[in-house]
Amino acid sequence: MELVIFCGGEGTRLREETIYIPKPMIQIGNRPIIWHILKSYAHYGVKDFTLALGYKGEVIREYFLFYELMNRNVTFNLSKREEIKFHDDHDENDWKITLADTGENTLKGGRLKRVEQFVTGENFLLTYGDGLADVDIRDLISFHKTHGKLATVTGVNPFARFGELKLRDNQVVVFAEKPELADDYVNGGFFVFNRGIFDFLRADEDCDLEVGPLETVAQKGEMMVYKHNGFWACMDTQRDRDYLNALWSNGKAPWKVW
Repeated sequence: MELVIFCGGEGTRLREETIYIPKPMIQIGNRPIIWHILKSYAHYGVKDFTLALGYKGEVIREYFLFYELMNRNVTFNLSKREEIKFHDDHDENDWKITLADTGENTLKGGRLKRVEQFVTGENFLLTYGDGLADVDIRDLISFHKTHGKLATVTGVNPFARFGELKLRDNQVVVFAEKPELADDYVNGGFFVFNRGIFDFLRADEDCDLEVGPLETVAQKGEMMVYKHNGFWACMDTQRDRDYLNALWSNGKAPWKVW
């Protein structure tokens, strides 16, 4: 199954770093958080990625363009520049990565609509470029296929920061983005969609995803929640970044399933 990742936001609450690089390139350990996300999904067999680029997307392009050079030992023959020999190997040889410019100021719904041409399957995965979790992606996909609805959102309940989900059993009846107080499961990202979701979207810059389209999908009874009670965190502030780095450096990163 294919995975789309939102990589276009400015990350204003991490401005001390995002003034130079996009948020998905902020490092956890010695690797950008986008690498951690890709590794997590690849562990479950998801290796076809589309990155919806926006703000400072050229930094992400350069990272993957020079991925081999930066992650393997290499020998150059300076008298014959075309002779480059890579040594060793890495586990990412079978990744397919599409880098799609979706506009610097485009909201998430518009970004998703603009990568529609790169999504070939009947169902696909979607996540944000700043979130880490130990979600069992295979189980998430299986859950989506069993209920037959248009959308599955992974619900988490760490604190009241993100879109709140009002549930009836496992069906989402209200999708409320960033309420003042959340006392139930909240939107943790890690979506699965039927490609029919594109019918709810426009390629316009002002087309959001959570506000509008997902609210409508929930109202139509076409969204289910996959309840995740394990680890989940996003890198939204400097404190979040430091927390994730501490987990990684101490060998206690729950998202490291590979």
